[in-house]
Amino acid sequence: MSTLVTAIAKARATMNIAIVYILISVIGGAVGQIVLKKGMSTMGALTLSSRDLLTTLWRMGTNPYVIFGLAVYVAGTVFWLAALSRVDLSFAYPFASLSYGVMLAASWLLFNEDISLVRIIGTVVVVLGVIIISRS
Repeated sequence: MSTLVTAIAKARATMNIAIVYILISVIGGAVGQIVLKKGMSTMGALTLSSRDLLTTLWRMGTNPYVIFGLAVYVAGTVFWLAALSRVDLSFAYPFASLSYGVMLAASWLLFNEDISLVRIIGTVVVVLGVIIISRS
């Protein structure tokens, strides 16, 4: 019996660590995207025409916000990979949609974007779905 209890405790610890990794990944991805948006906003609207492609890529690649945003995004990906080494993809992946709520709030707070009631309701439905899945 104590072996079973020990196995259950170990499985729960592994799951808890995986959830922490997933949440760090979600936050890293969201922060990375926010910083990328800031960087791209400083550049104005871009066109990926063949004539200007190299110049545009150079501007993106030398923009400090873009560099930092990509670094944060990659760091979040490292935590995501660590989480995937511990839990099923079908369990982990729905958590990635938590970033929708973070991005909705950040878009409104940081970029003064108009957020419709339909977007809010849709995001709440997604987050509720994640909560249901996390309890499985």
